[in-house]
Amino acid sequence: MKIWTVANQKGGVGKTTTTVSVADALAGLGYRVLLMDLDPQASLTCYMQLDPDQVENTSYDLFNKPERIRPVDTGFEGLHIVGASMALANVEKRSSSIDGKGLVLKRWLQQHAQAYDYVLIDTPPALGMMMINALAACDHLLVPVQTDFLALKGLERMMKVLGMLAVSGAEIPHTVIATMFDKRTNASRRTYQFLKNQYKTRIWPGVIPVDTKFREASRLGVPPSFLFAQSHGIVAYQKLTRDLLPDDLLRASESPVASPHLARPVDKSSEALERPDQAENA
Repeated sequence: MKIWTVANQKGGVGKTTTTVSVADALAGLGYRVLLMDLDPQASLTCYMQLDPDQVENTSYDLFNKPERIRPVDTGFEGLHIVGASMALANVEKRSSSIDGKGLVLKRWLQQHAQAYDYVLIDTPPALGMMMINALAACDHLLVPVQTDFLALKGLERMMKVLGMLAVSGAEIPHTVIATMFDKRTNASRRTYQFLKNQYKTRIWPGVIPVDTKFREASRLGVPPSFLFAQSHGIVAYQKLTRDLLPDDLLRASESPVASPHLARPVDKSSEALERPDQAENA
């Protein structure tokens, strides 16, 4: 099982979209994927049509009664989720009383290593108990950053944290991902050029473009490729996923990422879901 954490110390840079889209692409390649929501705002949980005020056995239970946690089937083949509740915000307040508080998630995932091929962790935009657990557990860190100069401060703070971890002997492989790129604006182009110059081999050479299809998929609570497999943003995330996979795993995957049915509906009602051609013509 490989664990990928998605983190940045700034909100609104595309963390949840990146988490869902990469998980979507991995599921489309035949991998068993677990989504883990560690953000008290529960954006990932809401995306998957779960009510954070009602869902049971959430990531909050990691720090309370981990034996209670049962991942929920999202209704799309290959995708399960451990949702979040707003009670996660209370964990920080009582963190001093939690044994091995920074390794709670890692220990739980180790116990479930045979159940999934990949885990995608969505994190809050702050360095606290949740992000520390996500960093301690992960094999690879994905750092989405909006191509806007205001977003660079959050990235700088994230890089400082990674630098401190490297000095202590806990270096984490990481990839910076330029998101919300708008080639029409000077700001986006200049920010992307700055990122390439500053982070060189650490930045993914592609970009995730601005794409309204992500918003529509989020509104309907479906993996992006289910409705809009050929949109520019979804194709970019598929390319990112292929680039992140080791060559041997990529060759062993069952189907090409470009398939229009990356995440296949299992039991979820499809009444509100239009096929891609219908959605485009609506």
